Amino acid sequence: MNSLSSHSDPFRNAPEGSAPGYTNPTEQTGPSILEQYLRIARRWRWVILGAIAVCVLLGLIVTLLMTPQYTATSTVEISREADRVTNIEGVEREATASDQEFYQTQYGLLRARSLAERVASELNLVDDPEFFEMFGFDGSGDPAFEITNERYSAEGRAERQREAADILLTNVTINPTRLSRLVDISMTSPDPAFSAEVANSWAENFITTNLERKVQATSYGRDALQRQLTEYKERLDESQRQLVAYASDQEIVNLPSEGGNDGTNTQERPIVVDNLASLNAALNEATADRIAAEARFRRAGGGGSSAEALSNNAINNLRQRRAELNAEYQDLMIRFEPGYPQARAIQSQIEALDQAIAREESRVSGSVRAEYQQAEAREQALRQRVNALTDEYLDVRRRSIQYNIYQQEVDTNRALYDGLLQRFQELGVAAGVGVNNIAIVDTANVPERPSSPRLLINLLVSLLAGIGIGAALALALEQLDEAIADPSEVQRRLGLPLLGTVPKVDEEETPRDALLDRKSEMVDAYIAVQTNLAFTTEHGVPRSFSVTSTRPAEGKSTTSLALATMLARSGKRVILLDGDMRSPSVHHLGNVSHDRGVSNFLAGDEDFTGSIFRMDDLGIDAMSAGPIPPNAAELLTGDRMRGLIDRLHEKYDHVIVDSPPVMGLADAPLIAGHVEGVIYAVESHGIRSTQVKTALGRLQAAHTRVFGAVLTKFEARKAHYGYGYEYGYGYGRDTDTKAA
Repeated sequence: MNSLSSHSDPFRNAPEGSAPGYTNPTEQTGPSILEQYLRIARRWRWVILGAIAVCVLLGLIVTLLMTPQYTATSTVEISREADRVTNIEGVEREATASDQEFYQTQYGLLRARSLAERVASELNLVDDPEFFEMFGFDGSGDPAFEITNERYSAEGRAERQREAADILLTNVTINPTRLSRLVDISMTSPDPAFSAEVANSWAENFITTNLERKVQATSYGRDALQRQLTEYKERLDESQRQLVAYASDQEIVNLPSEGGNDGTNTQERPIVVDNLASLNAALNEATADRIAAEARFRRAGGGGSSAEALSNNAINNLRQRRAELNAEYQDLMIRFEPGYPQARAIQSQIEALDQAIAREESRVSGSVRAEYQQAEAREQALRQRVNALTDEYLDVRRRSIQYNIYQQEVDTNRALYDGLLQRFQELGVAAGVGVNNIAIVDTANVPERPSSPRLLINLLVSLLAGIGIGAALALALEQLDEAIADPSEVQRRLGLPLLGTVPKVDEEETPRDALLDRKSEMVDAYIAVQTNLAFTTEHGVPRSFSVTSTRPAEGKSTTSLALATMLARSGKRVILLDGDMRSPSVHHLGNVSHDRGVSNFLAGDEDFTGSIFRMDDLGIDAMSAGPIPPNAAELLTGDRMRGLIDRLHEKYDHVIVDSPPVMGLADAPLIAGHVEGVIYAVESHGIRSTQVKTALGRLQAAHTRVFGAVLTKFEARKAHYGYGYEYGYGYGRDTDTKAA
């Protein structure tokens, strides 16, 4: 016997006298890589098209839901130094090796946080809630972004300025034009007018800061700032003295706001405000407590069903103990009368527990009532105090109008003084002031069309993503799908020669009816199998072989019957043995019983002629399986099966054994050891290739020769290629008759 690898030699099974260039007809050239990918694409085309449709639809939805963004661009020119208009040698300065360093410095200054903060302050973005909402900034939980009277508080201005600068830096793009001194400043936002405003302000403030750096570097600028600082310091002191004098005269006592002790924030508030706020908060809390206490008091009217009673640990423990005693009492009542001493004792304990529970519930109700009365009294006292402070606060407000005017003057003078002081501290000494070397070339216009989203580009990206995802899904499904759908996959996946492909028979037509119709597609298919089978041995069609499969109902019995019929029609004497002694089926074909058959001979009965019956319509003899033995594998372990086949060869040209399936049984490998080889039936579109490989491994372990595979129940419309397999079997038939 040969192993499964014997089919790999193309000249091994060549008939005698064949040409040296003979190739086994079952050997097929595998498809190219491109053909395989096209096959996968055709097979999983709906998956790919579905992925493309979903991605394109998602891309369209996302594009339509995206907020349109508008980009405005202003252009500035940065010169290495200011043009020297009085130099007769030339107006423009010659380039040097340090130009690159200079321009990189300028690009860095254009991206500086200080410039962004300056633009945010100039456009009043720091105190504009709509600006932060426009860019989706969520400042919830941050005190700096709490809105009071539709405005932000002054205390968090510095933090808001940093956040505004970060937003601007994120949406402003600096693009130097290659090999030139031009720089594009682009701003992108949902508001086209705002984008243009920021782009222009960015360019203007960059020029201003450039000039300020030069001005602040001179001693003249330092002296001028010193004089201004002295003047504004006197104004600030005078306004503060005026404010203090008025507060003292009107007996206005204010507290500094949080952070105001450092002198940077002079906003103050009357002391009555703090008292009123504290008492009002206490009143709200007392009201809430009174409402909660009243609710508990109302619920307590239910006695033991109130929330307090239900959550009381003592009551719950008493109730639990009573339930346990009651359970014991009920258990005693099943076996004894109520007058039983132990039952009376338990009943007494239950009554005592009921009294204890009632006392505890009464105590809880009294506690809730007292708590409610206390909460009500506290609320009334606080409400009276709040009403008194409210009247006092209104009087303070009337007397604070002029005080607020003085306070605003102090705040203005302090802001001016602080600004000058900060600039004075940052001032450095430089060697002179030059002419501005930065100029605006083009101001930003309000864009008329959004720069994003771009529908066509997004749809193209979605289309490419859909193709990629669809291809990945198709490849993954192809790897997961182990069903054998194409005849070419028999050789590629199983390593077996393909003897033939048998089409699926219509449900209303039995295989025997199809074999009796000599023009049927099944007859044509098995004639092709018989033809290919003739090339498997040196003497043509094997004299004895078995037909098996991986599992039941794959078409092995039909293949056995069909090959026997085809060989008989070619003038051979053929007998079909039913080797499936676990689920016999051949006797049904002859409408005979299986009281006698193969199992009788294997058990020791030498007379087997009575087990043979004739099927005249198919022209073959058959032998039933016989009575089903307790263990068919034990009967097949000896040489009785080989002896039966040898004795049948005296009368018949071919002995075909309908073998049981391979998986889970030892019968098929044992039978295969007594014949020349095995024909393996594989169900198309039904059996997994890994299962077939496992079954073939069992046959290979038994050193069984497998002539090839027959692909059964094949449907061309389900094949991977989807075309090409219909032509052949139905060629020349009357299509009108077939349709009828």
